[in-house]
Amino acid sequence: METNVKTKEEFEKAVSKGNVLADFWATWCGPCLMMGEKIRNEIVPAANGLEIVKVNVDEAPELAAAFGITAIPHLVCFKDGVKKAEFTGVTGAGEILAAFAG
Repeated sequence: METNVKTKEEFEKAVSKGNVLADFWATWCGPCLMMGEKIRNEIVPAANGLEIVKVNVDEAPELAAAFGITAIPHLVCFKDGVKKAEFTGVTGAGEILAAFAG
């Protein structure tokens, strides 16, 4: 399932339970669009029950700033609300899936 969030409260609620991949992105960012396709086509099918939280940095600049996002795409892996890993740039599906394995 994919959820779009714009506030810190929405974000914290969305990442609080289960395995969640937060995707900080923008519509004008080519690598972000590539990563979005990779998430939908490779990562979600391989990860049972993975939730995706999308944060458009243009629509939620305060949220991006609160998490120190300075480059996109930026992905953050959460397990029950705890950050497990983060990646900047186009990242391989294997690396992302490994972050949830432990």
